[in-house]
Amino acid sequence: MDTYLLDWANLLLRWAHVIVGIAWIGASFYFVFLDNSLTKPEAPDLKAKGVDGELWAVHGGGFYHPQKYLVAPQSLPEHLHWFYWESYSTWLTGFGLYVVLYLFNPNSFLIDRNVHDWSPTAAVAAALGFLAAFWFVYDALCRFFGERDGKVGGDALVGALVFVYVVAASWAMCQLFAGRAAFLMVGAMMATAMSANVFFWIIPGQRKVIAQMKAGEPVDPIHGQRAKQRSVHNTYFTLPVLIAMLSNHYGWLYQGRHNWLVLVVLMLAGALIRHSFVARHKALVQGRRVPWEYATVGTLLIVALAVALAPRPAPALAAGTPAPALAQVNSVVQQRCVLCHNAQVQQKNVALHTPELVLQHAQQVYQQVVVLKLMPMNNATQITDEERTVIQRWFEAGAKP
Repeated sequence: MDTYLLDWANLLLRWAHVIVGIAWIGASFYFVFLDNSLTKPEAPDLKAKGVDGELWAVHGGGFYHPQKYLVAPQSLPEHLHWFYWESYSTWLTGFGLYVVLYLFNPNSFLIDRNVHDWSPTAAVAAALGFLAAFWFVYDALCRFFGERDGKVGGDALVGALVFVYVVAASWAMCQLFAGRAAFLMVGAMMATAMSANVFFWIIPGQRKVIAQMKAGEPVDPIHGQRAKQRSVHNTYFTLPVLIAMLSNHYGWLYQGRHNWLVLVVLMLAGALIRHSFVARHKALVQGRRVPWEYATVGTLLIVALAVALAPRPAPALAAGTPAPALAQVNSVVQQRCVLCHNAQVQQKNVALHTPELVLQHAQQVYQQVVVLKLMPMNNATQITDEERTVIQRWFEAGAKP
């Protein structure tokens, strides 16, 4: 019953996480597009009101005319919408899912004793520590290298330093945790920084601007500059975070010897593709060429990775050598799979404790063990490549009884 209830918690948290994540990412993409698509107003009344940029758009059968004020409008509007619950809800549901799936089951999902043999308590503490450490390091880099003489800048330097830290963290996590957990945790640490940007800088900065306006004081532009910097960083983190989160469904991504490098290449490809679209918005407004080369490089990185990770065909059998029999496959399954798929414990409602059941679930066994390499989870039962090949040859020869 406990496992069943945890599965329900997993399902509902995952559902909510995807919903609010769509809302947050959609808002982020929209406002980055809006910022980079604004044009200087020509109408005297807009200039008189302090409008710095405007955009005309058509959607849903109507016309929209968003305007941006720098540093602030002359007076506060009566109704002011705040964009922050999208961020907070995404982090809270994501962290809840992380706790339910990984931290409640560290021996199953967090620890791979072939990678690093340590206690569940130490693994959980380190997993939480990585989330906090990334935020503090990233925030320090932004404050010390991204702000000089009261102005925000240095994006190239900050970006390079953050990239180096992400690479180092990816390598470290893949040396300490199960590959599946390591990939997800890299995404989680970046997502934590994204939400922390909103919580510690973007929203507080906007509140300070409003407080200065209410007090009749000059509005300090530094608050808007910091918020814009962190907002831009968030949009570059988005695609790397998404691929890190989605990767846990694909064992062939995170089970390799150089899995950390696979993750880094995927995240870099995502950041390059995202940059191409960000630069596109600016280029269209300014009448310049759209720099698609960034997306091209990102796409080529993905293609190169796909080629490098392509499964190798099973070694050819000697002439006259029969394909493995069901008895051979059943021997592998009994040793490596039945621990979690038997008459008493049937993970995912799959039992494999008899040859007949192995034959019945042949497609699922082949998919999970050979193609995706998701099972056994974290290779807890130490299945070998040779044993996976036995299952592969048997299934591809027709999975005969």
